[in-house]
Amino acid sequence: MSISILVIIASILAISFAAFNFATVKKMDEGTDKMKEIADAIRIGANAFINYEYRILYSVVIVVAVFLVILTSWYAAVSLIIGSIMSGAAGLVGMKIATYANVRVSNEARKTKDIGKTVKVAFRGGSVMGLCVAGFALFGLFIVYIVFGVIMGQLNNLETVTNWLGVSFIPFTMSLSGYALGCSMVAMFNRVGGGIYTKAADMGADLVGKTEAHIPEDDPRNPATIADNVGDNVGDVAGLGSDLLESFMGAIVSCIILGYHLIISAQAHGAIVPENLLSKLIMFPMLFVSGGLIACCIGIASLLFKSRMSHDPHKDLNFVTYVSSGLTIVTGLIMAKLLFGSFTDLSVVNFSIGWASPWIAAAIGVASGVIIGAIAEYYTSADYNPTKNLASASLEGSALTITQGMALGMKSTMAPCIVLAAGIIISYYVSGMYGVAMAAVGMLSFVAATVSVDTYGPISDNAGGISEMSGLEPEVRRITDTLDSVGNTTAAIGKGFAIGSGALAALALMISYLYSYNEIGTDLILNIIDPMILAGAIAGGALPFLFSGMLIEAVAKAARKMVDEVRRQFREIAGILEGIAKPDYKTCVEISSKGAISEMKVPSLLAIAVPVICGFIFGPKFVGGLLIGSTISAIMIAIFTGNAGGAWDNGKKYIESGAIEGHGKGSPAHDAAVVGDTVGDPLKDTVGPCLDIFIKIMSTVSLVAVSVFSKYNIFDLISNLFK
Repeated sequence: MSISILVIIASILAISFAAFNFATVKKMDEGTDKMKEIADAIRIGANAFINYEYRILYSVVIVVAVFLVILTSWYAAVSLIIGSIMSGAAGLVGMKIATYANVRVSNEARKTKDIGKTVKVAFRGGSVMGLCVAGFALFGLFIVYIVFGVIMGQLNNLETVTNWLGVSFIPFTMSLSGYALGCSMVAMFNRVGGGIYTKAADMGADLVGKTEAHIPEDDPRNPATIADNVGDNVGDVAGLGSDLLESFMGAIVSCIILGYHLIISAQAHGAIVPENLLSKLIMFPMLFVSGGLIACCIGIASLLFKSRMSHDPHKDLNFVTYVSSGLTIVTGLIMAKLLFGSFTDLSVVNFSIGWASPWIAAAIGVASGVIIGAIAEYYTSADYNPTKNLASASLEGSALTITQGMALGMKSTMAPCIVLAAGIIISYYVSGMYGVAMAAVGMLSFVAATVSVDTYGPISDNAGGISEMSGLEPEVRRITDTLDSVGNTTAAIGKGFAIGSGALAALALMISYLYSYNEIGTDLILNIIDPMILAGAIAGGALPFLFSGMLIEAVAKAARKMVDEVRRQFREIAGILEGIAKPDYKTCVEISSKGAISEMKVPSLLAIAVPVICGFIFGPKFVGGLLIGSTISAIMIAIFTGNAGGAWDNGKKYIESGAIEGHGKGSPAHDAAVVGDTVGDPLKDTVGPCLDIFIKIMSTVSLVAVSVFSKYNIFDLISNLFK
């Protein structure tokens, strides 16, 4: 029961630390009456949207759960509901703290004029989201492990069961797959719905306010500002948290499922499997992330309880990441020695360096995540030449700004892909496919720290908006702008982690998928020149483009309505631009809410429906190709959109900071940069973040459904008729 004790200790520690930080933030002063009024409007809008979205989400969850009961098993359905509750709770708590922390960050900057103290408040709010992501995810996994694994005896049961449809599967792997699917569904809805909401409001506010009316960002005269600030909370906080919780769980689940299949395959080939090896393979990823979560608590505390902060927020935030990742590697080494140190020969599961093999693979994942984050920082931070050159291109107009940004984004895909490829190859040769899955686990093992750093960004962005709308002195806005600029870079780093880990987790899930429908003992070969697999790969390669196009179109539709409304108010409500009359913020919030809810349904269901429909028509080989094509395509698009969008945003802020002499706010160069930022908004905050969920939910759904459509599909039925 040592695994149970450590997992529950780590999860309770994280949730308790999150509760402490939540309470600490709420005790802080909100500032002036005007600040309180604006913060309350943002809070009401965010709560209204998430409540409505969750009603739709959980109606879909119930429908999917019913299908799981009919087609697979009741415990997969129960696990799905547990996963959706844990992921939904993390997103909800994170969003709520963000709506409390934003105004308190503004007030801290107003009272102290100290950037270090202000960073602490923003990071404390962000840490609630980070700690809840890992804490709730592990707590839910603990429930599934104890209830279905231990109490129901599924844990060490390698025998397949057959349901009333004649569909066979391993009980505990089906329970785990259901849990992962529940997390994935919440992530998809939160990311897609929140992404459409926030970018519709943001683009509407920028296109009319900054570009046409030439009023500052977050100016209270702009009717779309409240909706824009609401969007930061529902998209960049709730969506982000659910996204990385799903990545975190997907990596752990794929690793455990692979452990089962490796042992079954080894036994089928007549290999002598050491006693208790399966239980160790199951324990290791759970122990590794539990140690990582405790390390993250230490890393987060190192900033929150630091006596003297530097005046460089990026340096302080990076320190949290380095402490958390470093301690995770150390604790992981201890876990590997404790679990695998007693085995003399682990070649049966392709561990080529003995007991240290899975730890080395996980450490490679940690290192890959840090390197991919550094690459994202290089391409998106205004401290480096790519973004500086992009800002300079704005001097020559919006067309060259767009062209330069596209070039930057495309070029930025190569280096992360080399890192990913190297990580896959090395981890595979060190410890086989289990090692590839552990690399994904390693990359996400300190997710509590990365999400804390990432969530700090939208909280700071909201704080800047509240400062502007409340008419606080320029010094306050300078502090919040500095925090927001750093937040754009940390967001790009977080997106790099998400897509990198998503690719590794999707690969591990794909291997589990192949094991699930091939006969035990057969070699796993997905022959790309097989016509059915090649056709699936081609169709799969196009899917992320279709998905991305649908999202961008959805944002454009909602943004168009927002633009029309802002223009209408400027035209019909006399005195808005003079600051005499108050804009109608409520209508803009309603436009974003309705637009996001109506436009999110089809893209969200695409990832769930396509692999299932294709599986029942063409069979498992086609879906295998579909997963390969979509995964490769999505990696490239996600990196491109995330880095291009981040660079456009920071390029605009670089000009606003006065770094290019004679070309500050309101200049033609700034107008061009605003256009680039507006183009990049749906790319970096809607398309890029949703794609890693898209490929993982496709892999998870396929893994759950393959036991059914490998047995029942139209193509095989027709083929058998002509035999």
